[in-house]
This record gives sequence, structure tokens and C-alpha cells, in this order.
Amino acid sequence: MKLIVGLGNPGRKYEGTRHNVGFEALDLVARRHHMEWEGAPRGIDALSATWRIGGGMLAKPLTFMNNSGQAVVGLLQFFKIEVADLLVIVDEVQLETGRLRARPSGSAGGHNGLKSIIASLGTDAFPRLRIGVGRGDARRDLADHVLSRFDPAERPVVEDAVGRAADAAELFVAEGILAVMNRFNRKEDAGQESEDNRQS
Repeated sequence: MKLIVGLGNPGRKYEGTRHNVGFEALDLVARRHHMEWEGAPRGIDALSATWRIGGGMLAKPLTFMNNSGQAVVGLLQFFKIEVADLLVIVDEVQLETGRLRARPSGSAGGHNGLKSIIASLGTDAFPRLRIGVGRGDARRDLADHVLSRFDPAERPVVEDAVGRAADAAELFVAEGILAVMNRFNRKEDAGQESEDNRQS
């Protein structure tokens, strides 16, 4: 079984914010496959949904971003899923809005959700898919930026990116992270490989 985790913050207050694009991607996958969200087992603080065919599970931690690792570890242990079969979908301020970047492993790059997962797992060797949400005005506090909503002009770009991220999640379940990288990491971005490795 493969586990796809989308990161975000629970509650209406955070719906549509830059930090919640991981939730949006999973909600789209669930709608496509007529999957129903339900509480995760054994008191794990997350919502989960399971593919009826194909051996995949979706999960949205309800622990808030900074404690995402608690739910991820609980799900991996309960369902006996290997770390290599985990895909985490997150927002990324260092990527232009709408751009995707998949990696099989890497550091948190300053992302608090990834920091929590890495600390909880004791390793950074798990696949992740970053959705670019842009940095905006560098003078603006980063926390305020990621908790802000997209401008109307950005929304079509974001919706397209969320759709492609949902495609990537489906491909990960079927074929794994290398297939996702080959399809969704744009070839013209190869020149920024070293920069992205620092951010990954």
C-alpha cells in the first residue's frame, strides 16, 4: 500500500490559503475516485480515505502543520507501510506559483510540516511533491504569507497545479516516485537542480 499525505491546517479559517494546497490536491483525488473521508484508526489525528482499487490511501493530518509528523508516523505504523511508499504533498514558497517539483528525499528546506515529519520519522528519505505558491513580497512575514489566500489572478494557476498534483498522486500509487519525477519535473528546470537540492 502507498500512503499519500497532504499537509495543511484544519478548519475553515485556513481553507484556500497557500499553506493548504496539499489538502486541496487530496480533496481533488478523493472526488475523482468517489472516496469518502473518515477518521483515521486508533485515535490517529487525521482524516483518511482509501482507494477501492490500486492499494492507495490518502491522509490529511488534523494536528496543524507543525505537528504533522505525529499522524504520519501513526498511519505508517498502523498499516505497516514503508517510508519509501509515503508521498507528502506540501506548499513551497521557493517555487513560483503553480510549479511542481518531486523528490525522493531531502531536507525540510524550512517547511515546518516537513520538519515535523522528518523529526518524527528520524529520516528525510521519503518522497515529497512540492507545489509552488510563490514568495510574494520578501518584506512580508513568511508566516503571514503562507497563511494568506491567493490573489484572484493566481487562482487559475493554482487550480491547474492542484490538478497536476492530483495526477502525480495517482501516478505515485501506480508507478512510484521516479515516474512522478520524470513526468512532473520540467526538463527546462534542470539547471536549477543544485538550488532545489538545497531547498528540498
